[in-house]
Order: sequence, then C-alpha cells, then structure tokens
Amino acid sequence: MKVLVTGGAGYIGSILVPNLLSEGHDVTVLDNFMYDQNSLAQVCFSSALKIVRGDVRSRKTMSELIHDQHAIIPLAAYVGAPLCARDPAGARSVNKDAIQMMLDLVSSNQLILMPTTNSAYGSGDKDNFCTEESPLHPISQYAIDKVAVEKMLMQHDNAVSFRLATVFGMSPRMRIDLLVNDFVHRAVNDRFIVLFESHFKRNYIHIRDISRVFIHALKNRDVMRGNIYNVGLSDANVSKWELCERIASLIPDFTFLEAPIGKDPDQRNYVVSNAKIESTGFAPQISLEDGINELIKGYAMIRNTRYGNV
Repeated sequence: MKVLVTGGAGYIGSILVPNLLSEGHDVTVLDNFMYDQNSLAQVCFSSALKIVRGDVRSRKTMSELIHDQHAIIPLAAYVGAPLCARDPAGARSVNKDAIQMMLDLVSSNQLILMPTTNSAYGSGDKDNFCTEESPLHPISQYAIDKVAVEKMLMQHDNAVSFRLATVFGMSPRMRIDLLVNDFVHRAVNDRFIVLFESHFKRNYIHIRDISRVFIHALKNRDVMRGNIYNVGLSDANVSKWELCERIASLIPDFTFLEAPIGKDPDQRNYVVSNAKIESTGFAPQISLEDGINELIKGYAMIRNTRYGNV
C-alpha cells in the first residue's frame, strides 16, 4: 500500500515508519522537523521512502500528497497538555483544524488510521472503569481537541480511531516527558520520586505495540474500519504507586514517597478495557517490565532532558 504518515519523524513515527517499510509498503513522511531530529536516518536508503519537509496546515501541501495514497496515518500533533498550554493557537491549528482540512481532502475509499487518546475518559465512571462506550470527560485542551477530531473522523466510512494508552519505550525521537519514561529517568538519575495522588491509575502501552496495531489495522481494515478501539496493556492498568513498585523491582536503590500535601495537576484516573481490540486478534507483545528494562539501558546513553516536547 501507499501510506502517508504525517509527523512521521516524531516519537511514534520514528518506530512506525521503518516497520511499515519492512512490511513492504511505500511510505511518504510529511514532517516539519521542529525538533531538528534525524530520527529516520537509518531508513533514508530505502527507495520506498519519500520524505517531505512541510506543514500539515498547508492545504496545497496536503492535497498534493494525499490524492494517490491508500492510507493516511496522521501522527502530526502538539502532543501533551504542557506543550498545548505553551502554544494553544498552534496546538489548535495542528491538532484540530489541520485534521478537519485533511478530512475534507480525502476520498471515501482512502483509509484513515487516527491516534486519539484514552485520556479523554478523565476519571471514568464511579469505578473509574472505561470501555469505548463510556462517557468522555476530557480534562486537558489536548484531550478536548482529540475528542472533537474523533467525532469528525467517525463520519468518514473508512476510518479507525485508536484511543491510545500512555505510551512508553525508547525511540530515535525520544520523549522523556511521558509518565513511564519520566519515572524511569528519575529513578535512574535521581534515585527518588515524590508522588502526588499516587493512587491515580491509568493504562500503558509500549511504542512498538503502537506500531504493530497500525500495521494490524492495515491488514484487517475491512473488519476494523468505522470503529473506535482502546489500545493498551490489559495487565498494566496500574497506579503511579504500583508503577514505582515495578520500577523499584528493577532498580533496587530507587526510593519513592507520597507528598503529604498538594494535588497532581493531571487529574486523570481510570481503568481501561482493551477487550475490543483484542477481539480482532491483536495482542500487545511487550510488557511494562520489558519496557522499563529497555529504558534503563537507554538512559545509560541519555544524560539530559532535552528529549521531550517541553
């Protein structure tokens, strides 16, 4: 297939694009390279790869790239609440307006595989439990825009929305500001963390399993299109305290404690069901512990915090 990946040199794209190429697809990447990254250097030799430096907000650029594609994976985004808060106008124009323009440009037979977020659940129901049918209570502007985008997306007959759990793992375009990545970085370098509201739970998924779910959808598009799927590790609905316990099992001199006062500015707290995506035959392969071990090795190389979105 011909696949357009916007933001293809970002955190997820830098893992996904090489995997798409290894599956035999022709891949066009559109990216503005706002972090001056060369994260696709290892696959530039491939004749099946085309890289375009440009902006997803440009109608001319997008219309030229979209018209002959079989599938579009729109990864380009201002990801995370802090970055969106720093540049709200930029975030809205990329995260929402550019997607609306893309939906105006695609034809009905072009497949769209959209990453959204399970942070839209906010705090879930009274038991904090969420399925794809649960009410959405987005807290951050990032999640609010993703909810609006998903509503537009589901009016397209040939689309799939993946409500991604919090992603973790190493990438050539690394992000340390994601929760598991951040906690392991602190454990490796500081050896301690002070937690706020450590009982808050959320779901997690390894970045390579995110890549696998996009490829799974390409192969199973006739069955999966028109649907919304939670994508996470079903055995990794864990609290921040439980996450720290798992990290401490691998870094024995790591200390963590609960702050006696204060609140976490991120009030997400939910348990997510991934049964729907699992019913399609998809199962994550990388455990939370495997990812923590990977990060420990990765942080032997990374000694600063410039690898993030903020």
